[in-house]
Amino acid sequence: QVQLVESGGGLVQAGGSLRLTCAASGLAFSTYSMGWFRQVPGKEREFVATINWTGSTPYYGDSVKGRFTISGESAKNKVYLQMNGLKPDDTAVYYCAASPYPSGSDKATDFGLWGQGTQVTVFS
Repeated sequence: QVQLVESGGGLVQAGGSLRLTCAASGLAFSTYSMGWFRQVPGKEREFVATINWTGSTPYYGDSVKGRFTISGESAKNKVYLQMNGLKPDDTAVYYCAASPYPSGSDKATDFGLWGQGTQVTVFS
């Protein structure tokens, strides 16, 4: 069964940190690029970060640059999102996604496989 499972969300005070993990199973992980997106009710899904295994530099949405870091271990089929300096505006459901485009993407429509999401809530 092909699936992505996120974990690591929770409640954190502004300025704090969280590390999200995405565990993939049932797919040839190293042939996909991976991404993190987030969404709040009533808004479109927002690009957070993407990573690939071609050696290209990961890239980030403008709102998280310098605070979030995406990384991965292809041998373990896992991708991580280290979130530092969290702000209340970072509150959202965070989704892990896989794309068949090897160079990665910032477009949700380029990702065909999604996890169920993990809630991140940042309070001031």
